[in-house]
Amino acid sequence: MRSRPPIIGIPCDHRMVGKHPFHMVGEKYITAVRDGAGAVPMLIPVLSPPVAAADLIASVDGFLFTGSPSNVAPKHYAGRAPREGVLQDERRDDTTLPLLKAAIAAGKPTLCVCRGFQELNVAFGGTLHQHVEEVPGRSDHREDKDADLEQQYAPVHSISIAPGCLLADIVGAGVFQVNSLHSQGIDRLAPSLYADATAPDGQIEAVSMPSAKGFVLGVQWHPEWRWEESELSRAIFSSFGEALREQRS
Repeated sequence: MRSRPPIIGIPCDHRMVGKHPFHMVGEKYITAVRDGAGAVPMLIPVLSPPVAAADLIASVDGFLFTGSPSNVAPKHYAGRAPREGVLQDERRDDTTLPLLKAAIAAGKPTLCVCRGFQELNVAFGGTLHQHVEEVPGRSDHREDKDADLEQQYAPVHSISIAPGCLLADIVGAGVFQVNSLHSQGIDRLAPSLYADATAPDGQIEAVSMPSAKGFVLGVQWHPEWRWEESELSRAIFSSFGEALREQRS
């Protein structure tokens, strides 16, 4: 009898569509989980109060924390109040921040992308720049919102992957090109995280957790976008899938 494929839990964003609240995840993440990691995606609602982390951990084999137009609320890292018009999603924060700690403590393979990358840093005690483009010495990492998706998700800067880290184990140390669609970014790195990759301006672009019992990788860019066309993206999702299957064996 063929064993079932691993199940990956994906926490949703909480959005109003007209007058109704919806829980949603971008299709690109769902597709990358199914086709890139060879897993079954399961969407996790961000209810109030949240679904118990222990129940979620018992139901899935690993987690993907996705990107989002919303920012992590700065109150979670003692940051300044957000500017007017900056989208927040505290329903998501209330689910993801405790869930990240519980999932990693349980040894569940965990991949974090963009907002998820920032959530990972905040959950373990790090802080964020709310507007990287305004930090002296940093570049503007935002996309052109008036451009089409092809331009927004095109590779725009390099990253340098350090030797001896998880990401180097996955794809090798060296220089790779990535897309960039963010304003928030890591300021102070959480003590338990390791900077696997940086941009030319010094901004941290990937992290891992050497002390974790299972696979933990966070990336600031979007490997889910046309994942099959990028060596780096293919390697990330393939390694995530392998970690899920090893965890179940």
